[in-house]
Amino acid sequence: MDTHEAITALGALAQEDRLAALRLLMVQVPEGLPSGEIAERLDIQPTRMSFHLATLERAGLLTARRNGRCILYAVDHVRMRNLLAFLMKDCCGSNPAVCGFSQDDFIMPAGS
Repeated sequence: MDTHEAITALGALAQEDRLAALRLLMVQVPEGLPSGEIAERLDIQPTRMSFHLATLERAGLLTARRNGRCILYAVDHVRMRNLLAFLMKDCCGSNPAVCGFSQDDFIMPAGS
């Protein structure tokens, strides 16, 4: 992940409803949830929720797939891992063990 991608992702998360939606979807693996159900669970108007979900999708944090008449949103776990690794890359003076991480926590899958 490069700096521009990280800024885009973090900018998308810098809003209360979008952060709540991402956190809700983090536990809905791998199926995800329809936008209407996300809106209902978070008590957000469906049209507003659709706008927020589209923002998260454009930032690469969510994937969307059609299931009949519904669009299911799910967290893109590879992108989330890449974002977290980008943020932690130089943590603790490049000695991740100081923060309780192993070097393997920062190895990115090929093609990421």
